[in-house]
Order: sequence, then structure tokens, then C-alpha cells
Amino acid sequence: MSRKNIRDAKYHLSRETGTVFKDWGGRLPIALIYPNSYYIGMSNLGIHTIYGLLNSYGDTVCERVFREPVNKTGQTPPFSLESQRPLADFAVLAFSITYELDYFNVVNILKASGIPLYAADRDERHPLVIAGGPCITANPMPLSPFFDCLCIGEAEPILPSILPVLPEGIKGKHSDLLRMLASLPGIYVPQAHNGTPVARQWLQNLDDFPAHTVILTPDTELGSLYLIEVQRGCGWGCRFCLVSNAFSPLRFRSIDSLITQAEQGLRYRKRIGLVGPAVTDHPRFEDLLSRLQQMGARLSVSSLRVKPLSSTVLREVARGGTQTIALAPEAGSERLRRLIRKGVSEDDILEAVNIVAGEDIRQLKLYFMIGLPSETDDDIEEINRLTLTCKRILDTEQAGSRIILSISPFVPKAGTPFQWLPMEELLVLKQRLSLLKNTLQPRGIKIKSDSLAWSQVQGILARGDSSIAGVLANTEDVSLSGWRNALRECQIDTDYFLHQRWDTADKVPWSVIASVAETSHLQTELARALG
Repeated sequence: MSRKNIRDAKYHLSRETGTVFKDWGGRLPIALIYPNSYYIGMSNLGIHTIYGLLNSYGDTVCERVFREPVNKTGQTPPFSLESQRPLADFAVLAFSITYELDYFNVVNILKASGIPLYAADRDERHPLVIAGGPCITANPMPLSPFFDCLCIGEAEPILPSILPVLPEGIKGKHSDLLRMLASLPGIYVPQAHNGTPVARQWLQNLDDFPAHTVILTPDTELGSLYLIEVQRGCGWGCRFCLVSNAFSPLRFRSIDSLITQAEQGLRYRKRIGLVGPAVTDHPRFEDLLSRLQQMGARLSVSSLRVKPLSSTVLREVARGGTQTIALAPEAGSERLRRLIRKGVSEDDILEAVNIVAGEDIRQLKLYFMIGLPSETDDDIEEINRLTLTCKRILDTEQAGSRIILSISPFVPKAGTPFQWLPMEELLVLKQRLSLLKNTLQPRGIKIKSDSLAWSQVQGILARGDSSIAGVLANTEDVSLSGWRNALRECQIDTDYFLHQRWDTADKVPWSVIASVAETSHLQTELARALG
């Protein structure tokens, strides 16, 4: 490891509050690895939650590892932030994986650590390599050859069963440990799987495990906030959405639990960030808002639904210093919003924009997808028309206000009604993005778009099987050309994963995971969407 890397690590540590330092003596050392930068990883509430949970056990020590951008000197061996130890010193390497494109970083971290990349090549001399997170819960197959075991579901119900097995199991035969892990609920062990689908584990009572910021640092996007999780799951059931379909049921934390966590957070930050897919859906959200106001807290909300959009909530968010409000119509036409089951009409959208215009909000961000099933150029023109209508409303109320469009290609996700559908062709996506830019940018509307080419990579990773692991392993240069070279070398039929509609009667690659929703329900929702 380079001196610069050590200096950077110590600099981050010097600016943190809440870091846990433990003596390793007699404890199980676990490296919690977020396969992206410190800046991004420390904005992830899941990392805070797992770090705090693991360190709450007296016989474990958990330290963090991140993957910083590669500099001109190349990738240096990764090490933990707290003690700057190499990964080989740890008994367990625990990856938390949120985004498909971070799969490349997973591979590079293992390669740079000197630990064998494939699980089949590891034994008692090596750390146990495990993973969890949204991507793993949805479809673990593209990464499965690299991991000894994969955690399907939420960490809180899984860790209490897995941690007692590890200290003694790691000292014994590797194959015996894998068999023990395979017998636990929610654990998928590729080398010892008996064919029975693994059931996702989920926490029934969120109050049993508070989830909030554990380490405060200014060196991250959300450094001015103390984050608190309000809910898990989503009750709206959008047909494209992984959260509402694969992470049910919808659960809320109690008001008392949230207030207790907020009281703790206000010791460190003036602003409380409420986190969840749709936090204003909390059945007592107005009560929560009132009590936070009485405590003097300033408020930030991770997500606001178009309907219902409360002017009271919006006013409080504006008072907390928020200058940008994000809304997600997802599609410009009524037809497509019905198809994806978004549950909002154009009148709902325009009413929400009117509410935003009436507050001291300077910037409105609108999220749209392109390439949705059955989309045509007419649907894109509807995005143009709707956006310009929103701009007229804002301009009437506030001079100098801005609209930003955030455009993402539709990527079918495992566990959703759209899992059997293909992605749109890259050329068509480019044409439709151009239609938006040519119409809206001359009118002063800024457009931000995910990389269309990389979205195709994401599509393969999202619907891929274990053969994709070979492509990841052989992508020496993490670039589009490097990826395409590896696809050719591994002779992967990209058209099958990307552009073919699958028969709903066929087995999907992720069939090792017990579907949260019954397959018949997903099939019915797909038929309703397209019928």
C-alpha cells in the first residue's frame, strides 16, 4: 500500500465522529467492504447500519474497506480504514453490493488483495468471502462463483444466526464450514446448494434494530445530515421497481423510535435526513413532522411522491435548507404511467409542481425513464410537452427557477413483473435521448443522463447467470471496449440477456432464490401491463 493511501485513510479518520476502534485480541475480524469510493460508501445508510450492528457484538471487530478510483500508478492492495490492515489479515470479507456496475470493483478488490478470485480455489488459508445487499438479494448468480456464501435478504435477521457459526467454523475444514452455512436461513452457498430455493429473510419489527448514521464525516455528499431510516419496502407496486416488488412487505418504524434516534442525531447535526422509498407514506408522518419541529430539527427527505405531495412537508423541507425538490413521473404519457403502474396522472403531476412553485424552492428535478416496454417516439414527445408545461408553471411563480431532467434507461430487474422483458436497443435509446435534448435544452432545461452504453452492461448483469462471472473475471480494462472483448472471449450471447423477451414458463437464472411474490402474481401483473 502506498504512503498516499495511508495518508488519505488517516485524513478521513481524523475527520470522523463515531468510528469504532477495537483491539483484535480474541475477536473475529470482519472487513466490511463497499466496492466504491469512501465518498459514495459513507452516504449509504446500509453500511452505517451493518458496521454498527457488527461492532455491537463484543467478540467481533468490524473495519471498513472502500475502493477508491485507480490513479496513474495503478491499483494498490486494498486495506481497512481503521487499522490499515490488508484483507488477508481478516477472517471474513463481507461485501455490501448495491449497484450492478460495482461488480467490476468487487472483482478488482479480490484480485488486488492477492486472495483467489474464485471460491473454488480458496480453502482454510483464506478469509471467508461473503456478500449481501440489494443486488445479491435480487439476483446473486453473476457473482456467485466468487463468493463462499451470499446473504439473501436483510442483515438484521441473518447476522445473529451466522455469527455464532463463524469463529469455530473458520478454524476447521473449509468444506465443513460451507455445509454449516448452507443450513442457515437466507444463506446461499453455491458450492453446497441442495437445490431448494433460498428464502429471503426480512426483519418483522424495524424498531428492534434502529438504523441511523453511525459515523459522521464531512467527506461525503450527505455529511451535513444525520440519517434515520423511516421505512422499508414500498406499497405502491410499480411494475419496474425492485424495491416495491422484491423488498416487501412495507414496514414503518414507530414514532417513538424515530424521535429517540432524532434526539441522538441532534447532538451532532442540525438537519435530520429521513430515509425510505416514500417516507411521507408513514401513517403518522404529520405527527412526526410536528415533533421534529418542536425539537428544532431541520428536515431533509430522501423521496417525495408526486401524489400526495403535502405543502406542509414541502414547506418544512424548504425551511431545512433544501433548494432542490425531486419528483419522479417516470413517463410522460398517461398510457405508459398506467402500464408501469405508477399511480399518478398528469393532473397530479401539475398539481405537485404548483405546490413546489408556491414555496421557496429554486430547482425542480424530474426523473424519467426511456426505453420502457411498448414506448414510442410519441411517448418521448409527451415528456417534452409535460416538462415544458411544468416550466411554465414555475416561471409564472418564480423567476430564475430551474428544471433538471434526470433520464435513465429502463433496465429489467429480477423479482419484478418486467423481469421477462428485454431492454430497448442502444440505437433507439440514443435517438430518443436526442429527441429530448434537441427540444428541451434550447429552452433552458438541463438534461442529465446515465450512460446509455453502460446501461446495456447493467442490463446483462441484472438478468445474467453464473456464466457472466467469467466475463467479469476477464475484463482486464474496466471500459466498454474491455467488457466487449471479455464477452467475445467468453462467447456470451448478449442478445439473450439484453434483447430477448423470455417465456414466463421458463426457469429464470435466479431461480435459486425463492421469489418474494408468487410467480403467478408477477405473470398476472405483466399480462395486465401489456394486455
